[in-house]
Amino acid sequence: METMNGWLRFPMHESFNHDLAIRRFCPARVEQEQREWEETMNELELLSPYHEDAITSTSQDLAASEVDEFVDSFINMDHEDKDDDREINKSPASADHEAETFSMVNDGYGDQVSMMIEGNDHHLETMSIDFSGKDHDHHFAVVPEMVPSVEEVSHGVDQGLHLVHLLLACAEAVGCRDTKLAVSMLSQIWAAATPWGDSLQRVSYCFALGLKSRLSLLQNINANGTFTGGAMDVPLITREEKMEAFQLVYQTTPYISFGFMAANEAIRQAAQGKDSLHIIGLGMERTLQWPSLIRSLASRPEGPPRIRITCLISNQNLSELKASMKPVLHDATSLGINLEFSMISEPVTPSLLTRENLDLREGEALFVNSIMHLHKYVKESRGSLKAILQAIKRLNPTLLTVVEQDASHNGPFFLGRFLESLHYYSAIFDSLEASLPRNSPLRMNIERLHFAEEIRNIVAYEGSDRIERHERAHQWRRQLGRAGFQLVGLKSLSQARMMLSVYGCDGYTLACEKGCLLLGWKGRPIMLASAWQVNNASSS
Repeated sequence: METMNGWLRFPMHESFNHDLAIRRFCPARVEQEQREWEETMNELELLSPYHEDAITSTSQDLAASEVDEFVDSFINMDHEDKDDDREINKSPASADHEAETFSMVNDGYGDQVSMMIEGNDHHLETMSIDFSGKDHDHHFAVVPEMVPSVEEVSHGVDQGLHLVHLLLACAEAVGCRDTKLAVSMLSQIWAAATPWGDSLQRVSYCFALGLKSRLSLLQNINANGTFTGGAMDVPLITREEKMEAFQLVYQTTPYISFGFMAANEAIRQAAQGKDSLHIIGLGMERTLQWPSLIRSLASRPEGPPRIRITCLISNQNLSELKASMKPVLHDATSLGINLEFSMISEPVTPSLLTRENLDLREGEALFVNSIMHLHKYVKESRGSLKAILQAIKRLNPTLLTVVEQDASHNGPFFLGRFLESLHYYSAIFDSLEASLPRNSPLRMNIERLHFAEEIRNIVAYEGSDRIERHERAHQWRRQLGRAGFQLVGLKSLSQARMMLSVYGCDGYTLACEKGCLLLGWKGRPIMLASAWQVNNASSS
C-alpha cells in the first residue's frame, strides 16, 4: 500500500505537454464564449466570490499549474479532505448552530484509492448492459503528437494521472469546438477507460460518453451558440430503467435515504402539536420516503395526526404511483393514521402552486417537500426558481424541506462545470468502489442508468435541456433567503449517524454547516439537507 501511495503522488511526466494541449486553442474559446459571459455577468454575483469551487472565470484557459493542482486533488485527496473539513467547520460565532463534523474513518484517501486494473473475471455476458463506445476506435482520427498514447507514458507515471489529463484536455477541445482534436483524444480515453475497471476508469468512461454526446450536438448549433435538439448517438434509458436505478441507489448507498431521513425528521419535529398535516411533494414519483415518516408520526405521545399527501408529478403514468401507494395506505390504517393520498399530473409551475389547485384546507399545517427537484428550475437567469419559491412562500407553509446534490454544476462556462462534476462524481464512484465489487451487476446498473445519465446531462446539454443544475449549500441559502425564507437548523445528526452505521462502509462523513446537514464521502460534500420557514419580517 505504501508503494501505491507513492505513485499516487508521482509528478506528471515532463514529456506530457499539457500546457500546449490545453492552451493552444484558448483564443478561439474566449471569442466563442464572449456572448455567454456578457449575458451572465449580471448573475455572477449570486455565486460565492471566495468559494473554492467557484471555478468559472473570465478566462477559460487552464495554466499548467492549475491542471497539476486539480489532478493532484483528484487523485490524492488527503490534502483536500483536510481543507474541506476546515471549511465545513468554519462558522461565525453568531450562527445559531455551531458546525459539527462526524467522520466514520480518517479522511485520507491514501489507502482507499485503488488504480489497479482488475483481471478479466467479470461475467458481463450475464447482464443486459449495452455500453456504447466499444467500437469507437473505428470512428476516431489519428492521435495527435502533443498527447502521448498510453503505451508511450513513462513506466513510473500512473495511468490514472494520464487519464485525468486526457479528460481535461479533451474537455477543453470540446469547449473550443475543435472537433478533430477532441475526437482524437477521445480515442485515447476509450483505450484507458472502461465501465468495469476501477472507480477512476469507470467515471472517466461516463464522462467520455458525455463528451461524445456533446460532440454530436455540435452538429446542431444555433447562431447564438446554443444547441438544438439533435438526435443523440447514445441511447436514452427508458423510464423503467431510470426508476429501477433510483431504487438501487436508495437500497445500496446512503445518498437518497439520507435525504429522506433528514426531511422526515424535520417534518416530524415541526408537526409536534399539530392534528392535521398536508404534505406537498414536488416531483415525487416514488413512495419510498413515506413509510418511515408515517411510522414516526404514529408513535407521537399526543397521538397520530391526520395526514394528506399530494404528489405533483409531470409524467402521465399515474397508475404505477397509485399502485405503489396502496401498501403505504394499508400500513397507515394499521397504525391508526387517517391517510389521504392524491396526485396532480402537471409540471410544477407558479400557476399550479395556489391554494385552490392544491386544495388547501383550513386548520391544516402545510409542508412542502422537495427531494432533488428544485435544481431543475435553476436556469441561466434563475428567474424560474425565484418564481417557484415565491409561489411556495405565498402558500405560507409551516415548513419547506429541501434536499439537493451539494455541487456547483451550474456555472456559466462548460469547462468549469466539467471540472467540478468530474471531481464530484469521482467521489461518488470511489464510494461505490468501497462498497460494491467491480463485477457487481447492481453497481454497473447504478453507474450506467443513474449517475452516467446525470453526468451526460451536465456535460452534453445546454439551455432548457440541461436540468441537472446542482448548486452548493451557500447558493441555496442565498436563493431561499432572497425569496423570503429563513433557515431552520436541522437537529438530526444523531439519526444520520445511526443511518450510516447500517451501511457498514467506512468513508462517509457528516457535517452541520450553518443549519444545513451535509453528507459526504471522505470530506467531499455530496448531499445537503435543509429546512426553511417563511420569514415573516421579509417583504411579500
